[in-house]
Amino acid sequence: MMVTETTIRVRYGETDQMGVVYHGNYALYFEEARTDALRKINITYKSMEEEGVMMPVVSLSTDFKRPAKYDDLLTIRSIMRELPTAKIVLEYEVLNEANQLLATGNSILVFVDMKTNRPIKCPEHLYQKFTTFFV
Repeated sequence: MMVTETTIRVRYGETDQMGVVYHGNYALYFEEARTDALRKINITYKSMEEEGVMMPVVSLSTDFKRPAKYDDLLTIRSIMRELPTAKIVLEYEVLNEANQLLATGNSILVFVDMKTNRPIKCPEHLYQKFTTFFV
């Protein structure tokens, strides 16, 4: 299992008329947490794309427990329970400063060859980076 944490401060423009984080922004929070998690193991989308590999999101879901509000400091926990195959499955937990669970989510991304636009297995050099950080 690999667990990383990313901190995000809620900006005013991310809230709606009710004063809470607009639900669509959670997808952006998950994306930021996901790219940060990859960066922590020395993988970037830019480097993958330069190697001809992309990772589109094929599934995304969010369950809301409590509202996040303007200026809240959120911790987004990214959890990968299994090493990647042709896909990566990530779970997310969104917590506030009081460590209250605000939302959970998950995403599934697949490895795709940019030339053929077909799914591929996780490239070996990337797989090795994941194994280094798996507990």
